[in-house]
Amino acid sequence: MYKCRLTYDEWKCILSKERVGKTVKTDFFQGYIGLLKINLVEKPQVWKHNDEQITVCDDNFRWLTIMPENEYYCITAMMNEKNEIIVWYIDMLASQGCDADNVPYFYDLYLDLVVYPDGDVIEDDMDELEEALKQKDITEEQFKLAIETSRKLQNGLLRNVKEFIRYTERCYRQI
Repeated sequence: MYKCRLTYDEWKCILSKERVGKTVKTDFFQGYIGLLKINLVEKPQVWKHNDEQITVCDDNFRWLTIMPENEYYCITAMMNEKNEIIVWYIDMLASQGCDADNVPYFYDLYLDLVVYPDGDVIEDDMDELEEALKQKDITEEQFKLAIETSRKLQNGLLRNVKEFIRYTERCYRQI
């Protein structure tokens, strides 16, 4: 299990970026919302989905981070230069917190959901989650937490993609 700071420093292709974020308490959300403005990349990052090439990281893209408190997931909405959502990447978490420099972080539980605007939901890295359990990098309880969180999201927040888009837009307006 590794610690992920919401500065996205692991994305080595990003050469210049700006980050803002804050803790938000509204009637529909409590937690951290952040926005990463990607100014310049060394090379665009492209994923493949249904035989299409989808650029997820490029100059002038924005990534909206939504991390509800007391939950075990973190949503990253990847948006193009027109602020159109390209894809959501959702990490399952063991825990979350904030470092002394006020940058939020989470401990990643390997399992991810990739959600496309057409409603497709792909469960990703189940093999990594299973291997982490086998190697005793995570406990049985953490393994179950990742699975249960993924199922809860798929049966709840992600069930209706139009509602999920509206939720994301409401969070975006908070930042």
